Amino acid sequence: MRPGDLLLITRAASVQFIRPIRCRLIRIDDRPTYDGWVWLEVYQLDARDRAVTRRSIFVRRAGVRPADPGHPPPQSATRRPAHRTTARRP
Repeated sequence: MRPGDLLLITRAASVQFIRPIRCRLIRIDDRPTYDGWVWLEVYQLDARDRAVTRRSIFVRRAGVRPADPGHPPPQSATRRPAHRTTARRP
């Protein structure tokens, strides 16, 4: 990982990312952490890869993946209530 890299952050990186995010790496923080974990300074990106939020995230290094340029993150399955209609009697 190097500054400027486009990353995909999912639950593999941390359970807090129920919905995957795309981000651009600003820097890797050098403060001590648990083995295999790292603090990243990133810009969270929108669907057009424009920076919308600057974030500091704590993630497992092994769970961080490079993102495909121009492809939005996969959406997690969302449950929608079933459409119910009342039965009509003749």
